[in-house]
Amino acid sequence: MYTILKKHALGPQVKEYAVKAPLVAKAAKAGQFVVVRLHRRGERIPLTLADWDPEEGTITLVVQEVGKTTRELGDCFEVGDAIQDVAGPLGEPSEIHRYGTVVCVAGGVGIAPIHPIARALKEAGNHVIGIVGARSRNLLFWLDRLERVTDELIITTDDGSYGRKGLVTEPLKEVLTARKVDRVWAIGPAIMMKFCSLACHEAGVPVIVSLNPIMVDGTGMCGACRVEVDGQVRFACVDGPEFPGDKVNWDLLIARLSAFKEQERCALDRYLSTSKEATR
Repeated sequence: MYTILKKHALGPQVKEYAVKAPLVAKAAKAGQFVVVRLHRRGERIPLTLADWDPEEGTITLVVQEVGKTTRELGDCFEVGDAIQDVAGPLGEPSEIHRYGTVVCVAGGVGIAPIHPIARALKEAGNHVIGIVGARSRNLLFWLDRLERVTDELIITTDDGSYGRKGLVTEPLKEVLTARKVDRVWAIGPAIMMKFCSLACHEAGVPVIVSLNPIMVDGTGMCGACRVEVDGQVRFACVDGPEFPGDKVNWDLLIARLSAFKEQERCALDRYLSTSKEATR
């Protein structure tokens, strides 16, 4: 069992958890993830490692409450409660080298997984430019952490409530035009990563994206997380989650992400109705 040591809200329906998981914390590297199961009858969901402390034996997870399991975690699990399973670290870690000048782009909750990657790149001696964005100011978080692990930080919001008004792709294109950039990482919604990849491809700069398709076992056995990269089928759980963004079949990925929307909606509705009955 994996005990929750800390829990607090970062924004609307986004929470940060510190979970006791000594073996995971000892082996974790930037870019990896864990598969979590809340209880014996729970589903397995992948969550990216946002941070870890080998000495304390803890991992940090940032969870957006969008489906049944993430809502249940936020509603029913408090400090002192234990999660049934935390399997990991899983996936291939980020390829960290001294490239020169790198750009780390994050959209929405992608801010959390980009943090350890930016930190590792800076520790490797790179000049790190961070570009982060969200729909509005109240959805931004960890800006202080990102300032510590980047040399430059550009912030955007769709509505202009904080930083620059606009999308992250706009300052990305400006940086790619004005500077010699050696590599880009982009993490966020699939559509954001797609257009970041297009911008990098046009500029001739390698771009790495982190894919989070439907995933079940996290070990390459079920095949649910298959994606098409450079015309070949790859499994995000064991071959990724990071892939060259310009090689990803984005249209196929986006279609697969919505394949079970109706079932996901039914599961959430059933959970919410059961929760309401239990509180009466």
